Amino acid sequence: MSKTVNSPEQTPVLRVWGGQKLSGEVVISGAKNSALVLMAGSLLCSEACRISNMPGLADVKTMTKLLSALGLTVKRDHDVMEIDASGLNTSEAPYELVSKMRASFFIVGALLGRTGIARVPLPGGCSIGDRPVDIHVRGLQALGADVHVEHGVLHAYVRGGKKRLQGGHAYLDFPSVGATENILMAATLAEGETIIENAAREPEIVDLANFCIAMGAKIQGAGTDKIVIQGVERLHSCDYSVIPDRIEAASFLLAGAITRSEITVAAVCPEHLTPVLAKLAESGITVVADGPNRLRVIPTETYRGVDIETLPHPGFPTDVQSPFMSLLTLAEGSSVITEKLFENRLQHVAELNRMGADIRLKGSVAIVNGVARLSGAPVMATDLRASAALVIAGLAADGETVISGLHHMDRGYSDLEGKMRGLGAKLERTMVDVVSENPEPATAQ
Repeated sequence: MSKTVNSPEQTPVLRVWGGQKLSGEVVISGAKNSALVLMAGSLLCSEACRISNMPGLADVKTMTKLLSALGLTVKRDHDVMEIDASGLNTSEAPYELVSKMRASFFIVGALLGRTGIARVPLPGGCSIGDRPVDIHVRGLQALGADVHVEHGVLHAYVRGGKKRLQGGHAYLDFPSVGATENILMAATLAEGETIIENAAREPEIVDLANFCIAMGAKIQGAGTDKIVIQGVERLHSCDYSVIPDRIEAASFLLAGAITRSEITVAAVCPEHLTPVLAKLAESGITVVADGPNRLRVIPTETYRGVDIETLPHPGFPTDVQSPFMSLLTLAEGSSVITEKLFENRLQHVAELNRMGADIRLKGSVAIVNGVARLSGAPVMATDLRASAALVIAGLAADGETVISGLHHMDRGYSDLEGKMRGLGAKLERTMVDVVSENPEPATAQ
């Protein structure tokens, strides 16, 4: 049986040449995890809202297409997005868009609150572990919604033929960010008072609440484990700015630390980075505040291993686990990293080991023994945050690192390579051929 070689397809890769000192200042973009849910939250308002500091991400483009498919008008001018939800004409989301990212599921609460009905396919996104929608469902049921899943589509509507959801008491078994956001949005237009207990406390929850408040919602307690919402009949237009991306900020701080470089990370909220800054300090890396929204990494030649356990906010963020692991591959001594939130979020370990790291896996625990050097190698980004981890490792490695799977990075980092080049990193995105070989069908003899 012979083989035929198909014409080559092309895929992007990021080539990173390590060993370059970084310097200068980088400005952090708006937070991915806030921008997407604020876009979903705009469904609650029957007027136009302007959201600034909007990052340029693949996921933002996907959410734009999703809102447009629901009848909204979305216009963008640089980092300012105007969303007019007055033309909302359907409560059914198309599978081909929802399947691309997890954040599309945030429209359930907003659609249910605004129209009394939502039909949304179960979502897609990074394969980092089981993220069930049960908590979302129980929370919406507490507000008087009938919810069921049929043929992979979640159907939700206001129970008893009523026009509006009813205020209720939602206790979350786990402080899920997405569930907190969906219930909060649904409750803004419900009749009466809603209480969410064991709510997520992430900064992105506070940002969503503040956005809704700017539209006229009545919300108290965001950022604590108990949120109280007094439902209102309607929301109005507003101008709002997305908070800075704390995960992007942490990624650049780690890039400065691993390259022993002095860089400034600007347009940040230092209080959102408290657990990351604490672990950097514990490792012996100094980060100083040069102002209310500026942090500067002070270079140090040696630093120590630290133990990390990912937890809901205000614990150590799971989104920084993989980038921080890259830093610890070159630390003195050993580190133990325990991933408590997503069981599949250690797939980057094999790729770091390919670069010369010494990491052993035991279930959801990674034991990192620091090595003297990393070596450039061909590696594959396995999820969004793993892509940043590999870039950070590549900056410190000897030789060239070639990173594929860039669609993950483009979902959550706005022009990462351009910002890195602005600091003096040597990296370039190029297209490479991918040749697939298929066996030629056998012929009768």
